[in-house]
Amino acid sequence: MRFITEKLTEDNNKKMNSPERIKEPELLISAVNADPETLLKKMKVQTDAVLVNQCGREGEKELKLSSGCFTRVYERNEKGVGRSRNLALEKAQRPLVLFSDEDIVYTDGYADKIKKAFEEETADIIFFNVKVNEARRTYWTEKRKRVFAFNCGRYPAYAAAARLSSLRKAKVSFSLLFGGGAPYSNGEDSLFFTDCIRRGLKCVARPEVIGEEISRPSTWFTGYNEKFFFDRGVLYHFLYGSAAYIWALRFVYTKKKIMCNEITPGAALKLMKKGIEKGKSL
Repeated sequence: MRFITEKLTEDNNKKMNSPERIKEPELLISAVNADPETLLKKMKVQTDAVLVNQCGREGEKELKLSSGCFTRVYERNEKGVGRSRNLALEKAQRPLVLFSDEDIVYTDGYADKIKKAFEEETADIIFFNVKVNEARRTYWTEKRKRVFAFNCGRYPAYAAAARLSSLRKAKVSFSLLFGGGAPYSNGEDSLFFTDCIRRGLKCVARPEVIGEEISRPSTWFTGYNEKFFFDRGVLYHFLYGSAAYIWALRFVYTKKKIMCNEITPGAALKLMKKGIEKGKSL
């Protein structure tokens, strides 16, 4: 895979928006301190893309792959996965967009699978299967099903493709409070999809496999410690509002054998309650 670095030109924009390519999903990649050329090759990117690289500097450039696909790279000094995803959404141009992280490797033909799925569905957002280590797996779709607010939290952003017009019409964006580079631990994906559903967007999950996650150290998880439970409480305030404490009780009770080896269930619940109260003040 070869790359040609070019400025964002009017001529290239015309090529990117040609009729034969306008139907392909645009990949929205969030990365930190990445070498764009190396990253795109590792990920096996086969469509046009927007890459937001939080790398301590400001700049914009365009990479043209030997396949003819273009990646618009936006280098930013700011930190936070929510910021990078929001910028990628702002810069997106295609009717269909596919959220992505830098540790995803795509299967051949992923674009055709996504296009076909949206041709068959009236959904605004479709979650596809991405293979991950079994210990980290939060979902796996065997057959097509509807996704609702109560179960959308199991799906990561990198599993989701969406109609860009639907997202913009609903005026949704990712929270700047949660996720890598933010004050509180993960949860930005759950909040985003919950917000989408609350604003009337239809979500479904389908069994097509579009890629695989390559394991790497977590950017936020350091164990089931005090910060983990406190941050989860903050998140639950935004997810569940007045019912947050009930959901926190359910969470601790159902996960205590896995998560409460160092911190007792009672202490974990108290930490989550403190987090819930903190969330009310934000």
